[in-house]
Amino acid sequence: MAAGLVLAVLAVPACSADPKARPAAAPGTATASAAAASGGLRAGLLTADRLPPGFQLDTEKVNATTTDPPHTPSPTPIASMPCSELGVESFMTKHARPVEDVAVGVTRSPVRDDDIGWFGQEVLDRYAPGQAAEVMAAIRGVAGRCPSYTDTLPSGEQLQVTASVTPADPRADDSLLLHITSTFPGDAAPWVDETAFIRVGDVILVVQEIVESAPTSGTRDVFAAAVTTYRATAAG
Repeated sequence: MAAGLVLAVLAVPACSADPKARPAAAPGTATASAAAASGGLRAGLLTADRLPPGFQLDTEKVNATTTDPPHTPSPTPIASMPCSELGVESFMTKHARPVEDVAVGVTRSPVRDDDIGWFGQEVLDRYAPGQAAEVMAAIRGVAGRCPSYTDTLPSGEQLQVTASVTPADPRADDSLLLHITSTFPGDAAPWVDETAFIRVGDVILVVQEIVESAPTSGTRDVFAAAVTTYRATAAG
């Protein structure tokens, strides 16, 4: 794929994964936990010593947390949002505002000429009692409603997009891996965007990559490390 097309992909809002751009969390009261007692959800985020080999924390975003929202909350619930928002980094906090929201950037440098590296983030969202389960069900429902759709870039180019979900962690209260492929006109090879979700009680842990030219184990590797880190923190 040409370099200009790569830049076009990275410019698509659906591929944004900047924790500094996350909306501010809505006020509320969270259920107490060990993680909350030791510094809130932030204590459950990945740290440099818990990353898979070859990955680094994005040092510019290590301390990033919720800031002023880039948009106002949408009155449209996740279950009714457009298919094109499935890959948007902030769709959960836009369409289902959490009580608490923290994130950290994760990267992997390219290792081959045809490798663009791995760029993404881990997010922890705490919801009011019972709401996290509703959010997971809504995400699964939208993916089922939108197995194939057309999305339009700012340039006017139209992408053919497919969406599917599979379980991500059978040990969790609920989990899913959202797999989105986007095919550009005249390009036979689709670009892949994967987002892994796990619900532990009222907290949803999310690992999202920006974009990949081919499926890799990167999202699953970071997700496994993130789940282990969060569970160890919550148990401690």
